[in-house]
Amino acid sequence: MTARKKTIAVVGATGAQGGGLVRAILKDKNSGFRVRALTRTPRSEKARNLAELGAEVVKADLDNVKSLKKAFDGVQAAYCVTNFWEHMSPEKELAQAGNMAEAAEYAGVEHVVWSTLEDTRTRVPLNDNRMPTLMGKYKVPHFDAKGEANEEFESRDVPTTFLLTSFYWDNFVHFGMEPKRGADGVLTIAMPMADKPLPGIAAADIGKCAFGIFQRGPEYIGKTVGIAGEHLTGKQMAAAFSRALGEKVVYHDVDPDTYRAFGFQGAEDLGNMFQFKRDFNDEFCRARSIKVSRSLNPELLNFDAWLAKNEKRIPIGNVAA
Repeated sequence: MTARKKTIAVVGATGAQGGGLVRAILKDKNSGFRVRALTRTPRSEKARNLAELGAEVVKADLDNVKSLKKAFDGVQAAYCVTNFWEHMSPEKELAQAGNMAEAAEYAGVEHVVWSTLEDTRTRVPLNDNRMPTLMGKYKVPHFDAKGEANEEFESRDVPTTFLLTSFYWDNFVHFGMEPKRGADGVLTIAMPMADKPLPGIAAADIGKCAFGIFQRGPEYIGKTVGIAGEHLTGKQMAAAFSRALGEKVVYHDVDPDTYRAFGFQGAEDLGNMFQFKRDFNDEFCRARSIKVSRSLNPELLNFDAWLAKNEKRIPIGNVAA
């Protein structure tokens, strides 16, 4: 008699992290898992595509705990993630994490993987002037709320693995961080990282690593696991871009204050983020093991491999005059 498959509920199933996990589950027919893809828009093209691949698509809203309790009902595992950049509100992100934790407790979910980040205020208190305080009570808002939200799962005794993610290389496609051509015609990437390495990862690989954690079962419950595809300096990333694009790309190290003043939405948050990664680099990198990541996801991409698959999707911008 065939054993009944366990169900993993995936929050944000049409997004970068969740989509990678949904596809990893569906691809492995012998894993013993099935997937319930949660989305606010089950009739969207992305959601319909997941349904055609074999996912059970269910409507759920992170702002509605009742819908989450219903969506988590009968599942054995859940992947929980928030999208700060959708609303830019750390308070909303914290509330959404609380809703997911409450729903997981209510439904008796046996294993939650919570996609989180460091609360930078444990290293840079609000009265520390090395970087500005933002929104009144955060240093890196899109980090701090996730780190603070860990307590939402811990206080409810939800069996949780805390997954520390890394810089998405996909930001070079979608987030305006692509190489930009200056007045001299040279392509440049700019980050305030000095000569320190930046842990990075393909967004889809986050979901694949999460799948590896679910496959290990209780082994990772109660633990924090950091993942990355590679740790690279700005110069190393520029060299990889040069190889992929077939022309010279230069890394420009900018001062964090300069980056914060670039003026685009989220510039201050990201400037603080890069400064945090630079100033606490050894600790930040040490928390994200490439070896562990590859053990969870044997298909883990390094930056050269990611570029080989995505270089045609990278828009080449122009430096503002």
